[in-house]
Amino acid sequence: MKSIREIFRIGYGPSSSHTMGPGRAALFFKERNPDAERYRVTLFGSLALTGVGHGTDVAIQKMIDRPDDTEIVWESDKSLPHHPNGMLFEALNNGEVADRWEVYSVGGGALWDEQGTFNSDDIYPDTKMTDILDWCKSEGRSFVEYVELHEGQEIFDYLEEVWRVMVDSIHNGLENEGVLPGNLRLARKACSYHVRAQQSAGTLRHMGMVFAAALAVAEENAAGGKIVTAPTCGSAGVVPSVLYFLKHDQNISDKRIIKGLATAGLIGNIVKTNGSISGAEVGCQGELGTACAMAAGAAAQILGGSPMQIEYAAEMGFEHNLGLTCDPVGGYVQIPCIERNAFISQKARECAIYSLFSDGRHKVSFDDVVETMMQTGCDMQAKYRETSLGGLARIYRAPLKK
Repeated sequence: MKSIREIFRIGYGPSSSHTMGPGRAALFFKERNPDAERYRVTLFGSLALTGVGHGTDVAIQKMIDRPDDTEIVWESDKSLPHHPNGMLFEALNNGEVADRWEVYSVGGGALWDEQGTFNSDDIYPDTKMTDILDWCKSEGRSFVEYVELHEGQEIFDYLEEVWRVMVDSIHNGLENEGVLPGNLRLARKACSYHVRAQQSAGTLRHMGMVFAAALAVAEENAAGGKIVTAPTCGSAGVVPSVLYFLKHDQNISDKRIIKGLATAGLIGNIVKTNGSISGAEVGCQGELGTACAMAAGAAAQILGGSPMQIEYAAEMGFEHNLGLTCDPVGGYVQIPCIERNAFISQKARECAIYSLFSDGRHKVSFDDVVETMMQTGCDMQAKYRETSLGGLARIYRAPLKK
């Protein structure tokens, strides 16, 4: 299993799979072919169907930085064999193809090709939650200690930077107002929710604070702002909103928050290794479902939960998002994505609290839910997997391709 650094990538929205990944691929191909006369990039499947709303072409053009010499081809009716987010990069000289490269954006900003270009060494010997939980029980240690054992103390320096960017994205989102980019003309809400939460008391205040923080990050992401994938751009509001609320409501130190992030990263890593965090592959259950599990597990740990209670919180957060579709209206990471971040943040907090009332024992394991999620995603019709052809996306027919 890889480093949790691959779960928490610092970058710019609105989409890790449709913006960050293609942007990384474009930069790599340009550096491989710096003297090409022209470039041609063909987008397939989900990338072609929702790429305009996600800004895929903009990200590619920005990285190649030669707009007059770069052609984007949209193949919405075709898919490459290994993943719905397929791309074909071609470098041309004298009208002839000098180099071609088939690559896939597989979720969370990660790339994959048949040549193993982006393969990295495994950091963790275990890939299942059950095995890691057994280690914690036998050694009398925590998930955080498991992460530190295999990643070293330096992982906390990286997570400190992750937390700083998360907090900045909340602060920016709470300050910025106006209408989000795109023809949905969707107004930002985080600022007004924050003001109303501050004027409330008790449960309403708590819920409002969580909602406002989640909206802030999700709106910053939709506007192309700087965020942290957790595990994706489209689900980036859940983990920071829950942890930000705990920090300010419970006076939790940054050090404890960062340890919570280590556990959250481990949970997301298990899903990515054994399932998928790509909406184009398994629907939103792989994105916001994973985010809910990550936030719930982190919150349970921060609030003093045992490894069994943390696993239970993560399991509930994931189980109760099974079957969630990915149907972005108009291809934008806005409807239903932004509101969904807010509601699922509150759900994650409830899962953590629920688990802490228990002794951590339960019937369905986290690993069982990951397996079920992957099978559900495979059974899900393609139109509900980030194509904007089904679900809520049918109510608004924005231009989906050029």
